[in-house]
Amino acid sequence: MTKQIDTAPGFVRYIGPVIAALAELGGSGRPDEVRAAIAKAMRLSEEEQQERIPSGVQSRFENQVHWARFYLAKGGYIEASQHGVWTLSDKARALGDVSAAQAREIYRAVRAHLVIARGSIHHETHATDAPDAPATEAEDALIRYREAALSRLRDLPAPGSERFSQRLLRESGFQEVTVTGRSGDGGIDGIGVLQVNPLVSFKVLFQCKKYTGSVSPSQVRDFRGAMTGRADKGIIITTGSFTSEARREAVRDGAPSIELVDGDRLVDMLENLELGLRRIQTFGLDPAFFDDFAK
Repeated sequence: MTKQIDTAPGFVRYIGPVIAALAELGGSGRPDEVRAAIAKAMRLSEEEQQERIPSGVQSRFENQVHWARFYLAKGGYIEASQHGVWTLSDKARALGDVSAAQAREIYRAVRAHLVIARGSIHHETHATDAPDAPATEAEDALIRYREAALSRLRDLPAPGSERFSQRLLRESGFQEVTVTGRSGDGGIDGIGVLQVNPLVSFKVLFQCKKYTGSVSPSQVRDFRGAMTGRADKGIIITTGSFTSEARREAVRDGAPSIELVDGDRLVDMLENLELGLRRIQTFGLDPAFFDDFAK
């Protein structure tokens, strides 16, 4: 009898690190915080963090951490959030340190449940054939629309990209949002005002970068230099990602902080604001409900 090889997709190796990173962050964190904590704990090089998947939409690191979170959420280990925050459930806290074997078991249990819920395995992509691919048709649909949204944004002409950012900021509560986009303006694409309350407001400059790659720390420094003396805060919006050094530069002590919006967070904003994306409601089978009547 041939021994079955115990295989799992590449993202399974991040199941334990995602839980450990959230525990280190106090039980909750945003995706970029979680990825930064994982990269530090696993001592991942900048090259490992920035290697792209074939579509070029995400780094392989981002993609695999995303699917690890997806399975943990489906398994009840991470609570869902409408604001992009990942939170550990009591079920995850009870696990403690997660071994590689436990991570594979979590993956297999959740995958089996997803297959039963879909009622079919004909449309599955087997993990052994494509280690980074989603395991079910539902997951495939999820990654497709996120990739499609970023692809459309990258294809926009420069004026359209600036107007998109203007609309995004307006929908996020900014006022008096104006697109500048003048050459020789230090990369400043626009300006807006965020009214915190009737007595407090902030002038904010923003920059748009249609990237498939990563924004470097030097680009963050250049943007900060261009905004010095002109605004209280800056925002860099990219369809790509930011290097770890760029993220550290954005919050460096003694310098004005800069908010960084990468492609992953950008699509999250589109989802929350329902911009460019149509909400689709569907149903999946709940096997536990029927199991109760089969006894």
